[in-house]
Amino acid sequence: MIKKGGSKIKPQKQRIFVVANHQINFPQLRVMDEKGSLIGILSKNEAIDLAYSQDKDLVLITDKANPPVAKIIEFSKYKYQLSQKQANDRRNNRTQDIKEIRLKPFIGENDLLAKLKKAQEFIKKNHKVRLSMELRGRAITKQELAHQILNRFVQELSAIAQTEVEPKLLGKKIQLQLMPKKKQK
Repeated sequence: MIKKGGSKIKPQKQRIFVVANHQINFPQLRVMDEKGSLIGILSKNEAIDLAYSQDKDLVLITDKANPPVAKIIEFSKYKYQLSQKQANDRRNNRTQDIKEIRLKPFIGENDLLAKLKKAQEFIKKNHKVRLSMELRGRAITKQELAHQILNRFVQELSAIAQTEVEPKLLGKKIQLQLMPKKKQK
């Protein structure tokens, strides 16, 4: 058997398709200049002539309006603006992960502080934190102790987090969910 090496498949960049100039198939267009101010409603040919007289292109912005909106702008500049907008949307569209920290009702002080420090790290990285405490055996009778530990977590993290889901008993588990506080500008 012959082994082929070095042939890794790279993901292709998503191509941006833009309708411009003579590809526009609408008789009337609402035409805007490069800065976004309205020039007026022109026929397709008048708009293309106006764009060519300025050494620019006529780019279709949206075809859903009536009449469709077109902009007089350099084609490469418009594609760059679109790619920047998509990159910014991807950056702002990150999902928050939920990190789970498991506790026990009879937890040592240092173990509790270590879990607390880990929860602070998760919240500072803008993740939600779910605290779950499983009550096994005789611990099911000590629910007050479990609630005290969870309330201590909430108090310690109150500066950077707020409670999203209050502590509640689900079967033999008590769960609580914290989320980062919104940063004020």
